[in-house]
Amino acid sequence: MRRKHLFCGKTIDALPLYITIFDIAHRNMPYSTKAVSREILLAFWKVHILHHASEAPLHGQWMLDELRHHGYEISPGTLYPLLQRMERLGWLKGKFGKRTGPRARRDYRLTTKGKKVLEHVRGQLRELYHEVVTENRKGKR
Repeated sequence: MRRKHLFCGKTIDALPLYITIFDIAHRNMPYSTKAVSREILLAFWKVHILHHASEAPLHGQWMLDELRHHGYEISPGTLYPLLQRMERLGWLKGKFGKRTGPRARRDYRLTTKGKKVLEHVRGQLRELYHEVVTENRKGKR
């Protein structure tokens, strides 16, 4: 299936949409693409992590693959500190697997506090989706 590229307008094969800083930068936005990456995309990634941790324990490499599957280009140097921060906040609980050492796999589970955060964020997402997407389609202001 072929379609027009969202930003450049060229016809391309329909592949998963990859949201990259390169694409965002080519829209002549009046703000720093680094700020977009750090603020908005990090928030998306956190919600994605909370969601998947609510379904089953996850580990970093699986989460990297999952986020990349959805089009997010994220490095281990960004993801692992993010997981550690979410653990410090009490949203995730990490536990080392059977192997030991500096590269031992760490499985993360959603905590009770993390469930409350996810529930709150889901409500905010519903409201935001309704306002930004649904009302925007109707042309309301």
